[in-house]
Amino acid sequence: MADPKRLHREVMKFALGLPGAYEDHPWGEIVAKVNKKVFVFLGHPDSPDGVGMGVKLRESNAEALGVPGVEPSGYGLGKAGWVSIEFGKGTPPVGVLTDWIEESYRIVAPRRLIVELDRRSG
Repeated sequence: MADPKRLHREVMKFALGLPGAYEDHPWGEIVAKVNKKVFVFLGHPDSPDGVGMGVKLRESNAEALGVPGVEPSGYGLGKAGWVSIEFGKGTPPVGVLTDWIEESYRIVAPRRLIVELDRRSG
């Protein structure tokens, strides 16, 4: 199992490396936004509730919900496709987590930034 705090740093670095992405701190937690819209909730690495993230998934939602430690997000966000992932035993590999972050990003990013991302990917 990967160290949850290290995993948190890795996924945060990935999220903030996406075109136009930036860090914000609403509600006292870390989020990554693009175009003023949240695409990943990153909580806080020192949270007593544990470390994890939340993303909005359309294509991978059902698959993600079948993974241990993944559940629909609270506050009614789960109904809109948001899932919360607790980092710990059974956490998917970082590549899966970054794929989910990118999927969430593509839902809210403007077309010009998606084109830029696709250009970067080859």
